[in-house]
Amino acid sequence: MQEYTSASTYDNNKACVVTIGTFDGVHIGHKAILNRLIQTAKKDNLDAVLLTFFPHPRMVLQKDSNIQLINTLSEKKELLEKTGLDHLIIHPFTKEFSRLTAVEYVRDILVNNLKAKKVIIGYDHRFGRNRTADISDLKEFGKTYDFEVEEITAQELDEVTVSSTKIRKALEVGDITTANQYLGYPFMISGTVVEGKAIGRTLEYPTANLKPFESYKLIPKNGVYIVKAIINQKEVFGITSIGTNPTVGGKQKTIETYFLDFNENLYNKSLQIEFITHIRDEETFEGMAALKKAIQQDEAFARNFIKNGE
Repeated sequence: MQEYTSASTYDNNKACVVTIGTFDGVHIGHKAILNRLIQTAKKDNLDAVLLTFFPHPRMVLQKDSNIQLINTLSEKKELLEKTGLDHLIIHPFTKEFSRLTAVEYVRDILVNNLKAKKVIIGYDHRFGRNRTADISDLKEFGKTYDFEVEEITAQELDEVTVSSTKIRKALEVGDITTANQYLGYPFMISGTVVEGKAIGRTLEYPTANLKPFESYKLIPKNGVYIVKAIINQKEVFGITSIGTNPTVGGKQKTIETYFLDFNENLYNKSLQIEFITHIRDEETFEGMAALKKAIQQDEAFARNFIKNGE
């Protein structure tokens, strides 16, 4: 898969079939569209191209939205690499770009830059300044600029019934099981292990305190989760606590993982944890003894869950 940092840097003389969207999560609905794109490309002897955008349009156009994304840009690239795409274009989304008229967008980007011969798009796709143009407009442009438009119908999209918004909402309430089903892979957080307050160590449960690589990464609801990581080429399970450590009067949100049957220094190392299931919500306990007892119960639950197959 070839990557490009904008549509203007796309350099390929072969005609292509393209689909367009933010594709946050690269979930099973996205994969259905991408599979169709790739199959069409093979059938028609075209290159399969995904035109996506970064930052997310809402980050630029709604400064107060504070949208948190399912994937960081590097995670999204990694997931898309596995799909069989020929080309991935990550076009910078700016206020200037958002002001392109529909005809400028189609003529300059889809036709002149990408040499699109076919566009596969959802029935509800909107584009151009203020998102005023729709799929019927795109079909009219297709007649002018000699490209075909293939519509993904409401019925086809409803069959998948998955959206990035639904996944974000599931994560926000700690429903990892539903989020993972919709994603088609375990939700992940990548970051650097940083020094914490070593509270876990005093309870004989030393933890790795993970600082996510990107501030826009969505963090699931505060609580305790079973997770998995690959460390030194080995699969290691753990218990991750997301929250502020209210029992000891904490204020700042942390992501701390106690790895089962593992005792190595991970400080300053990069780490990716995959979320398997939710154990419980964050609680405030009456003292350290009660907190330690709860962690012991979490460990027993996690070991039993892992033993009986995730």
